[in-house]
Amino acid sequence: MQKKVRFQIEGMTCQACASRIEKVLNKKDFIESAGVNFASEEAQVIFDDSRSSIADITQIIKKTGFGAKEKTDALPKAGNDGLVHIGWRLWLLLAVNVPFLTGMAGMMFGCHDWMMPVMWQFALASIVQLWLAIPFYRSAWTSIKGGLANMDVLVTIGTVSIYLYSVYMMFHHRDMGHDGIAHVYFEAGVMVVGFVSLGKFLEHRTKKSSLNSLSLMLKLTPSNVNVHRDGAWQLLPLDQVQTGDMLRANHGERIAADGVVESGSGWTDESHLTGESNPEMKQQGSKVLAGALVTDGSMVYRATQLGSHTLLGDMMNALSEAQGSKAPIARMADKAAAVFVPVVVGISLLTFALTWGIKGDWQEGLMHAVAVLVIACPCALGLATPAAVMVGMGKAVKHGIWFKDAAAMEESAHVNAVVLDKTGTLTEGRPQVAAVYLVPDGGFSEDDLFRIAAAVEQNATHPLANAIVSAALARNLDLPETSRAQTVVGVGISAEIHGVGLVKVGKTNSANLTLPTGLDSVWSIASLVAVSVDDQPIGAFALADTLKSDTAEAIRRLKRHDIDVYVMSGDNQNTVKYIAAQLGIEHAFGNMSPRNKAAAVQKLKDEGKVIAMVGDGINDAPALAAANVSFAMKGGADVAEHTASATLMQHSVNQLVDALLVSRAALKNIKQNLFFAFFYNILGIPLAALGFLSPVIAGAAMAMSSVSVLANALRLKRVKIK
Repeated sequence: MQKKVRFQIEGMTCQACASRIEKVLNKKDFIESAGVNFASEEAQVIFDDSRSSIADITQIIKKTGFGAKEKTDALPKAGNDGLVHIGWRLWLLLAVNVPFLTGMAGMMFGCHDWMMPVMWQFALASIVQLWLAIPFYRSAWTSIKGGLANMDVLVTIGTVSIYLYSVYMMFHHRDMGHDGIAHVYFEAGVMVVGFVSLGKFLEHRTKKSSLNSLSLMLKLTPSNVNVHRDGAWQLLPLDQVQTGDMLRANHGERIAADGVVESGSGWTDESHLTGESNPEMKQQGSKVLAGALVTDGSMVYRATQLGSHTLLGDMMNALSEAQGSKAPIARMADKAAAVFVPVVVGISLLTFALTWGIKGDWQEGLMHAVAVLVIACPCALGLATPAAVMVGMGKAVKHGIWFKDAAAMEESAHVNAVVLDKTGTLTEGRPQVAAVYLVPDGGFSEDDLFRIAAAVEQNATHPLANAIVSAALARNLDLPETSRAQTVVGVGISAEIHGVGLVKVGKTNSANLTLPTGLDSVWSIASLVAVSVDDQPIGAFALADTLKSDTAEAIRRLKRHDIDVYVMSGDNQNTVKYIAAQLGIEHAFGNMSPRNKAAAVQKLKDEGKVIAMVGDGINDAPALAAANVSFAMKGGADVAEHTASATLMQHSVNQLVDALLVSRAALKNIKQNLFFAFFYNILGIPLAALGFLSPVIAGAAMAMSSVSVLANALRLKRVKIK
């Protein structure tokens, strides 16, 4: 039986490390697929659990030289936000760099006496190379043993070469220079290790905090909460709360668990889950969601779900899994990173040989060769795609969009046609009063018609009756008392109203009503409810499934972005055409079975369309599966959510447009990152080979290349989705 498991990987230093783990895992015949994300430092493995176990896979990863720990759905404790602090090794390394930086600054201004005596340089450089740089050596050796070379191999070869060269020159080639020593470059090795270490720290901190939205979500739940225990209110840590406990949340506090309001009332902001910024009114019986902010009021609620079982917990686990997945576009960078280090070592050796041969100076050739080793950076390539995916996923979640994986986000960026279901997607999914007809000279106003019809319909349970009652209450009308209510199945309902007479509400023939011609087209597709008083018709209601308030704007947005729109519904053709006409949609198809929908989607794909399908019912599942990428409404049929590539929390087509635009922005950012990473190496390596970059400058540039890619990915957070 197949099983999917996620591992947190420790010790990766560049994309080559991730590629090596992937290669080792995918060679195992009991593993169907394995992907390692360098940015999220996570591995996702699908394997046959009848032939292996999680412990076995953990050991396989550890044998490649990395730590591995299974990731579970249990949420970290609030306050564990992943903030990374500078360790003692980096502090000491930076301190050792200060005198070398001072000396180099002095040499730039002709003050050679600012540089330390060579024995001091030797001593400090030895501390760095023989102690502080040990993590680089360990990583490089483990990488080589695993059959793939990582970035630390380049740094190790380069800095050790500089150090050994400088030691050799120090003891064997004295001359009459200002310090008595010829051409030592201790400062280069020390500063390369320092700059690269600082760059790694900045990269790691960015990946752990800025890129990942999970740390921000953890802050949405309070560390402590007011719990009613032993007859009194107590302030307890959140991890001590149990299902069924009574909790209290006041103005300005966050809801600690999913639950139901038992007393009190207030307004809550649930935008962290739905992307909807408008606050929700909560009162007795209302559901509250973990992480929601109480913007006004105070309430006592009973906890029904805690931790990872809450909607917030489910979203965090889904986001974590999606961010750890790999987008198809990453394959190009992975292939380049797999051969990157051997190619760079080859270029470095060639640089050394050519420079020595052409200029007759092996020392200059060594410096050029080391600069080539140090300037090269596979990390930027490895981070280009996953960094943008992580930020893009976080941005999507803020808009109430849950992508299942990175592939779904990438595919969404290519969508040029959208197929929409009608009921529950474009429309509210329930009948509402769409039009009203009053019999001329009937003696009743429109409010009168609503009042007496709703008074009688209160005695019925039909959805059409509920729609009329709701419409009357929305007008703040007082409904009169009725008596002798009587229902005739398939016809309607009647009742006596004091001062009015016998009121019948039902089919048009039961009320003796014949509607005139020339009425609005909605009357031709709506369900009709007529009203009579003492067998004299007084008016009628047209009840139809009406458009959602933001549907028209969503369709306009799709068209502005050159996305074709199709409506496919199981409802009758006239109804579907009527809805489509209101929205200006040309392609509308009714009377479609689930099989018809799926076949129509496949036909559009065969015509070259990249299709996004949106639906929320069981009948939408085949079409959702057939589309290139699919979106289900949260709370719809389970099979639809399971089949879809992403979930929309608001039941809104506008949210679909947001999803497509977020995906486009993310893909654009990925392409920018890949261009920068390739361009950086294509430009930097030749400059280093020709001697335009010293090893120190090359080390600083290499350290900043990854940070620059991450900084560009973070720009996604500021992109406005219009």
